Amino acid sequence: MMSPKPLPENRGTSHSATMRQTPLQIIHVVGNFMRIWSVYSMYRYLSQTGASVVLFMFCCLLPSCIWFLVAQKPWKGRALANTQVVPSVVNGGITALYFILWGKGLKSCGPIRAILGEYSGAVLGVLSGVLYGRGGHVWKKVGGLLAMLASFYFLSQGWAMATYSPFHILSILSSLLNQLNKQIPFSNASSDDEAHTEQLVGMKEMLFPILAGILSALRRVIARRVSLKNQLKRRLHAITLTSATCFLFPVAMWDMIIGSNNVELPFSAWAFSSTILFGMILIFYIDSIAEERLHMVFSSPRHLLVAAGCIIVMEIVYKMDFSLLGFLVCAAILGIGIYEATSLDRSRRDSFQGSSSNGILDDQVEMSPLPT
Repeated sequence: MMSPKPLPENRGTSHSATMRQTPLQIIHVVGNFMRIWSVYSMYRYLSQTGASVVLFMFCCLLPSCIWFLVAQKPWKGRALANTQVVPSVVNGGITALYFILWGKGLKSCGPIRAILGEYSGAVLGVLSGVLYGRGGHVWKKVGGLLAMLASFYFLSQGWAMATYSPFHILSILSSLLNQLNKQIPFSNASSDDEAHTEQLVGMKEMLFPILAGILSALRRVIARRVSLKNQLKRRLHAITLTSATCFLFPVAMWDMIIGSNNVELPFSAWAFSSTILFGMILIFYIDSIAEERLHMVFSSPRHLLVAAGCIIVMEIVYKMDFSLLGFLVCAAILGIGIYEATSLDRSRRDSFQGSSSNGILDDQVEMSPLPT
């Protein structure tokens, strides 16, 4: 008769924990929205001016690097071990390569494919499952990988665009809305330009954001393995960005002198400032809050859900060639693939649920069990 009494306490604890997490969830949504806004502003600037992607990324990394060095002061406090500094420097090279590939993918594939391509880092969960998982769960992870590849293939075929989407009903509704818009000439011109630039996008062009997403997941894993404490993680992140800036400097100079014919200086004020403030500085703190307080890693269905909502808003605001139904189909397939690719063994998931009293640890199952 006394056994049912702990249940209301657990429910009350779970409810209070959910209430405490609500402000953090709002901060996470707003931070990701601002970051995606900066992505769309950068894409519009790069597509309209044809500016150098590498030079633009370097000019954004440099002030971000200075900010983190001044704010975190990695040279002060407890001395950092070589086992922490050396992986952070190497991680800087990976970060520099990530920015180059992702920027080129954004310019050639558009913001939807570039943003969703970042979630390809979930393939590291498939790799860990193949190496260390059981037979049944390995096939689930492989199935998740196939779902992710199918989603990227549909995106490369223009399913998220009203012009090329197989869902014709939404395309008709979109054209009717464009006719009712007062700025018909401007929206038609921008739509034609974007349709022309994204017309030849295939799986070869999708390799840029896909490889960038894998590198992004790899650099997050390295940073998570090297630093466990919050303050130490921020200090090492300053070293990583400094290293990335140093790695990117000769590539940017080479691209400015020899490689690129279109060097637009100075850059657009909003595209430049928003990329620095929201795309590099603010998003680091937002992702740290999501991982440490909300137990939400980047390559997770919950994070994808937030990004998808922000993408829908920005596609409507920027009047892009957008198919809502096609985008939702691609995002749903990608979310299913990420869920299967990053799922833990059933026994380990049950142990998490049994050890947690307020349900917060249940969200940790979204973290991929990568080898240490």
